[in-house]
Amino acid sequence: MSKLTTHVLDLVNGCPGREIDIQLYRLDADNPASRRLVASNQTNHDGRCDEPLLEGDAFQQGSYEIVFHAGAYFDALGDAQPEPKFLDQVVIRFGIADPEQHYHVPLLLSRYGYSTYRGS
Repeated sequence: MSKLTTHVLDLVNGCPGREIDIQLYRLDADNPASRRLVASNQTNHDGRCDEPLLEGDAFQQGSYEIVFHAGAYFDALGDAQPEPKFLDQVVIRFGIADPEQHYHVPLLLSRYGYSTYRGS
């Protein structure tokens, strides 16, 4: 089934990244500096969103950005960080080339670094 999903793993605390606000933007093909909000969600107790970020007719070929509000997440845990935070919003820009496939974009997160990959 073609859809876009994500999840967050908190590498500092060794647990799912819970209650992290996420926005998904579609980039304008003619002007990549221009973007349009297409979905907004929050991770659940398992670090995943209850629903796909995109699916059905909304799941289209193109360039996208997912914005993860990492700074607010660590603040909510009481994890004081110097201001400005080294990582506040983590932005992952990626492309959907084949809307017939499932795209999964996970975030492995710490206060001072992150990684991502195309998951399954």
